[in-house]
Amino acid sequence: MGWFDALLGRSKAAKPDLDALFALPSAAVTLRAATGFAPAGTGSVCFRAAEGGAFARLQQEIEALMGETRVSQDAYGYTWLSVRNPDVAGLVTDLHAANSSLESAGFGPSLLCTLVTFADSAQRKLAIVYLYKRGTFYPFAPAGEPRRDNALELQVRGVLDQELKIEPDLASWFPVWGAPGL
Repeated sequence: MGWFDALLGRSKAAKPDLDALFALPSAAVTLRAATGFAPAGTGSVCFRAAEGGAFARLQQEIEALMGETRVSQDAYGYTWLSVRNPDVAGLVTDLHAANSSLESAGFGPSLLCTLVTFADSAQRKLAIVYLYKRGTFYPFAPAGEPRRDNALELQVRGVLDQELKIEPDLASWFPVWGAPGL
């Protein structure tokens, strides 16, 4: 960033830090103790699929690497690669591997977000979403489309703000309606 950018109030975008995903297992312990939400054993990587054979081969390699996966498309044209693993540390490792594979193959700009799902004893769902392009996390608590549980999201933000780099701009907490696991 040059002095001209600073003068105009522009700043560089935060660089993604995929290793931040490894903070999720300890955050899951804190979340469970404070709110009763426990890992549901599912997580997903959301990306814009590229055309061509190279991307198709990479997607097949990721699916082979992660074992049992499910690929789906959402209404916005994004591809969701979902994985199940009852161990949250193993789940995060799988999700990190998928993100890293896409990034190292030059498809980093195609990555949108990664999420890990949680549920409480009443079977309410919650996702902790990692925004790839901003390098931050935020909670998403669906309460039946198109409603979300804003109070729960703010509560979770307060619980996890010392564990994870929480996205400060609430306008960037976009809803992930129809995401696998939710």
